[in-house]
Amino acid sequence: MRAITATDRAAGVGGLSLTELPYPHAAENDVVVQVHAAGFTRGELDWPGTWTDRAGRDRTPTVPGHELSGVVAELGYGTTGLTVGQRVFGLADWARNGTLAEYVAVEARNLAPLPEDVDHIAAAALPISGLTAWQGLFDHAHLQPGQSILVHGVAGAVGSVVAQLARETGAHIIGTGRAADRAAAAELGVHEFLDLGSERLEEAGEVDVVFDVIGGEIRDRSTALVRPGGTLITIPDPPTVQPTGGRAVFFVVEPDRRQLAQLATRLREGRLVPLVTTVRPLAEAPAAFTERGRTILTSTNL
Repeated sequence: MRAITATDRAAGVGGLSLTELPYPHAAENDVVVQVHAAGFTRGELDWPGTWTDRAGRDRTPTVPGHELSGVVAELGYGTTGLTVGQRVFGLADWARNGTLAEYVAVEARNLAPLPEDVDHIAAAALPISGLTAWQGLFDHAHLQPGQSILVHGVAGAVGSVVAQLARETGAHIIGTGRAADRAAAAELGVHEFLDLGSERLEEAGEVDVVFDVIGGEIRDRSTALVRPGGTLITIPDPPTVQPTGGRAVFFVVEPDRRQLAQLATRLREGRLVPLVTTVRPLAEAPAAFTERGRTILTSTNL
């Protein structure tokens, strides 16, 4: 099969190339998926799990990418809940070969059925951003109707899904970004927008939830905006400051079939639109890693 591989960690994006690899083996409770569309995170070439297996052993050449949408091609021993030929989407394992390939082996529990009338490209753009938003808002922050939330990077892949789910929940949404993001924020239903390049973050006032995708100084300054009993959610790295009378939560997104199914329902009904900036063929993945925006790669003619 064709796959994008990385062979030299020090080379970064320059070490990516389109190569031929053996068809993947379906271990117990695995499925092999024929990948129709795949997503990736630009920083993943710096992640330890990109280069080692769960035991810490080197596994180069490695295939990046963790989001996928496609069709089940094979079932491993003991796999239940999915069938050959079924449309699926989900999140591939962090420490195994990923989704920038024509086929990938994935634990069945990491996947959810994909309705027939949902586009593979939209589905492949959703697993990381969708699950991150869902778990941050509902598992960790327990967002409730009528509460207020400050969403950093509201026009980005994660922030845009956070805004859409928060809007559906009935929260008051304040989004941050650059001046060019103001129109996109309005389309997402954001009630207030702060341009961090020209406006003071502190103008947002106190909120029940801060959802941070930036980290660093912005995250630390945001802790003062969390009202007592509120929550700061951050995904870049663990917080260094705790909100007074509140809490700060750092987490790494996890696969969850039930949550994926909830997201797929919203996608199908038009209640949720993931960010997709560009669609490229699989062979153009090395160039896509250097671009701004959200790129989805396809290994079939969709």
